[in-house]
Amino acid sequence: MSKKSIRFFNDREVRAVWDEQHSKWWFSATDIVRAVNDEEDYVKAGNYWRWLKKKLATDGIQLVSVTHDFRFQAPDGKRRYADALDAECVQTVAKNYPNNRARKFLDWFIYSDSSIDGQSKKKAYTLIESGLMDSMEPGTVKCLQQIHAYLFGGLYDFAGKIRTKTIAKGNTLFCLAEHLHSYLKTVEAMPETTFDEIVEKYVEMNAAHPFMEGNGRSTRIWLDMIFKKRMKMCVDWSRIDKRDYLDAMIASHTDSSRIHELLKGAMTDKIDDREIFMKGIDYSYYYEQEE
Repeated sequence: MSKKSIRFFNDREVRAVWDEQHSKWWFSATDIVRAVNDEEDYVKAGNYWRWLKKKLATDGIQLVSVTHDFRFQAPDGKRRYADALDAECVQTVAKNYPNNRARKFLDWFIYSDSSIDGQSKKKAYTLIESGLMDSMEPGTVKCLQQIHAYLFGGLYDFAGKIRTKTIAKGNTLFCLAEHLHSYLKTVEAMPETTFDEIVEKYVEMNAAHPFMEGNGRSTRIWLDMIFKKRMKMCVDWSRIDKRDYLDAMIASHTDSSRIHELLKGAMTDKIDDREIFMKGIDYSYYYEQEE
């Protein structure tokens, strides 16, 4: 199975497939049109792409890297061959898009790889495939620190280090720095034998927010490791809407019933399915994108 990746521009999926032979990503042309045009309908986006491809050719702009060798999953669940563009070709299309509509998309596309999140996301893919997680002890603070250190090593000087300052997000104040170490010991000791116990442990770790940045991305991997160890299950994060998830996590500081409900509805036993985990990373990072 080829590696697959999903990026999000204005909440529209931009899917990609990894080409092992040429060591590069190929992006769905129809997804790019949907993202730029903010088009919900795949058929309309596909028609626009075919028109745009002809227009660019008429204007003398050669899209030399268009290929039809990769299949993308259609809305009906079936995988079909579709036009795909490499990164260079994506930028050519964006720069020559009618009425400069793709300017913001182009800025995002270039930035999404070079940003801290872009680099960290690549590290997350590597972590999943490296086998290093097999040596970690799920449910422990040390395990969470190891995940954070791997994701953000070389990107933040505090990678893997428990914060010493008090932080807040919006109206949510996380555990005071002076109480954090004792609070983390309490969370670590929480039971994790049932689904509800595991989710409560996750909710409390979120309330702790042990790092200055990167808590959500690290803790969702940590949660899946606990589920995998204790229940032979994991979360299919693609089944949880971004807004629903964020609202549920905010509410969990006083009422965790909604996050219990969301996670229960997204559980899968496909714990050895690499695509489930890769897709989980994509959605996890998507949750952190600014609205």
